[in-house]
Amino acid sequence: MLSLSTPQFRCLSAIGRCDITPPVGIYHRMWGAALHDRATGVHRPLTATMLWMRPPEAELQSDDRIIVSLDHCILETSEMQCISRVISEVTGVPPENVLVSLTHTHGSGWMSRARSEFPGGDMIGPYLEELRRKLAELARSLVNQHVQSHVVCQPGHCSLAGYRDFFDEERGHAVCGFQPEGSADDTVMVARFTDSNGRTTVTIVNYACHPTTLAWDNTLISPDWVGAMRETVEQNAGGLCLFLQGASGDLGPREGFVGDVDVADRNGRQVGFAVLSTLQTVPKPGTTFDYQGPVLSGTWIGTWKHVSQTQDQQQKNGLWKWWSLTVDLPYRHDLPTIEDTTSKRTYWLEEEAKARSTGDTEQLRKCRANAEQMTRQLTRLQALAPGRCCPFPVRIGLMGTTLWIFTPGELYQVFQQELRRRFPGYAIFVTTLTGDWQPGYVPPASSFGYGIYQEVIAATAPGCLEALIEEVSRSIHKQLR
Repeated sequence: MLSLSTPQFRCLSAIGRCDITPPVGIYHRMWGAALHDRATGVHRPLTATMLWMRPPEAELQSDDRIIVSLDHCILETSEMQCISRVISEVTGVPPENVLVSLTHTHGSGWMSRARSEFPGGDMIGPYLEELRRKLAELARSLVNQHVQSHVVCQPGHCSLAGYRDFFDEERGHAVCGFQPEGSADDTVMVARFTDSNGRTTVTIVNYACHPTTLAWDNTLISPDWVGAMRETVEQNAGGLCLFLQGASGDLGPREGFVGDVDVADRNGRQVGFAVLSTLQTVPKPGTTFDYQGPVLSGTWIGTWKHVSQTQDQQQKNGLWKWWSLTVDLPYRHDLPTIEDTTSKRTYWLEEEAKARSTGDTEQLRKCRANAEQMTRQLTRLQALAPGRCCPFPVRIGLMGTTLWIFTPGELYQVFQQELRRRFPGYAIFVTTLTGDWQPGYVPPASSFGYGIYQEVIAATAPGCLEALIEEVSRSIHKQLR
């Protein structure tokens, strides 16, 4: 008999949210071309959404997983590790099981203590301390709040994301911007959590698209398109919406790099409506869609029906297995040195001062952009693990017939596309920028040598993404045997 099974699993879950909006006036500059330093206001609040999951027959807290989705672009490795420890202390869940992931909004500002010397930078340290406190309180509020949950997962489609590796033929160099002829993964993965009364408690949205609607002309604190997306989903589906950023290294909004917050909201609603459309196709938990045979009408009509899963299928929904692996990714041989980068940064800072004194706005923008590039490059180089290879941690969860993959850094879309191609029977959620933003971009080998932004600043060598795909695939195959 023909039968279609929708990926699903069972667990105990608790969900919560808190406001983590920084104060107006805090250091906000994320873009080299920006002429402002401090945030002048708030477009939408930044939030932290926390999902605490445990197996359906929970015995040990060592089996629990806590997913934290933060509206930030980049946090230093030490900050993310500290957040995991703080949550662990409150909940008893091992820190390695606390998965801190960033939505990657570029409207949040760069919250790095290393930027305390900049205007508004003195507010960063106190803000980060307050962030930890709020997350600890949020975690504490979820203790003993778990409810039985049935989770059904479904892929949908959204065309917001566009390919963003573009070569400007007229000017003769690569740019990071919408390439109409490029291919973009339009998959939006949705997971709906329902309680024993059939009420939606959580909607997880996993989509690969840089939140870069707002750029250098925006001076407001903003979650970018993610904020309006969550609002749209929650107003119509109920419960809380938790966003997980996919492998979006080469993907961004078709309309982006603007200062108009209305564009960000419009982009967010586009994703939100795609999620709501997908939710309409999600079947009732614990069912399969089975062919029932023909009925004679004007012709023979093939009929289908949602029926209860078999006992074996229901038992499989309770599967709960998590594991980790570390893949050593070789650094590229032509990495710039800290000394050379420091020298170039000093030069551009001096040029910036000259441009400011003469009132040359265009030269000032250029100097600030170049100085910012060197500052970021210096930060990356100082944060890289010593040695010839970058130890790249991957955490994988097999729950029911779903696979959840969490990685640091920013991977290109081919990572998630290839894994979904290789494991078609599973709903696969790929989340980047988890636990660390290093080693930054990991592009495919075919992207190297063209002067593309992500390749130019990549720390790892050509072929690393391909090697990562193989290692993760082998690890999953081994666990599925």
